[in-house]
Amino acid sequence: MKVSAPNSERTKRKEKKKMEVRKVKKGELLREITVKIGLKRIDTQKRIIVEALLDSRAIELVISLEFVRKQEFKLKKIERPIHIRNVDGSFNKEGLIKHTVKVNIYYQEHRERTEIDVIGGQKWSVILGML
Repeated sequence: MKVSAPNSERTKRKEKKKMEVRKVKKGELLREITVKIGLKRIDTQKRIIVEALLDSRAIELVISLEFVRKQEFKLKKIERPIHIRNVDGSFNKEGLIKHTVKVNIYYQEHRERTEIDVIGGQKWSVILGML
């Protein structure tokens, strides 16, 4: 399902500028790649711009429980909790994934409605898995 884009050209240009991939300075060691994305709450239609981590080793999209609480997203309990492993193979200390949130996610011209797994104890508000 597509989400309607902001109406004014000025707003479109502002949002596009906000959502550019962070550039690496010459000589800087690249450790993390982040991108600013938009999230839109389904219930209130409130738009939130957030810096997300692109993780080539992650399979799914995940969102931090702390961020979900701060932004007052509506949690949806999942029927079967899911074990989650860290990059090193160990189980996540926060335990199982027990909830998801439904959001519209957008980046530049891409729009998508999706459910994102909620996990606790994360440095990043959102992690975009690339596998």
